[in-house]
Amino acid sequence: VQLVESGGGLVQPGGSLRLSCAASGSFSGDPMSWYRQAPGKEREWVASVARTNGNTYYTKSVKGRFTISRDNAKRIMYLQMNNLKPSDTAVYYCKGDGEYWGQGTQVTVSS
Repeated sequence: VQLVESGGGLVQPGGSLRLSCAASGSFSGDPMSWYRQAPGKEREWVASVARTNGNTYYTKSVKGRFTISRDNAKRIMYLQMNNLKPSDTAVYYCKGDGEYWGQGTQVTVSS
């Protein structure tokens, strides 16, 4: 199983980024999730999306700003991040099946 994140970068406060997580290998992908880890902090859960019904779940701090989605045919998961804040600065990781991790992509929100 391999999960590869992309789409991170430097953005000004209020800006947007879209992260992608491309999956390969055999696993159910249910659920798929995004986590993040800021410098000096514990890794925290951000959002999840179910495989079958597409239900989505968000941590409170990103609700209304971030949108998680997935394309099962392409085996790609996305995280659309709008109205970004400096507090969103972190390495973002995707996670599959509750056990498989990607290598992470850096998101920096700064003016």
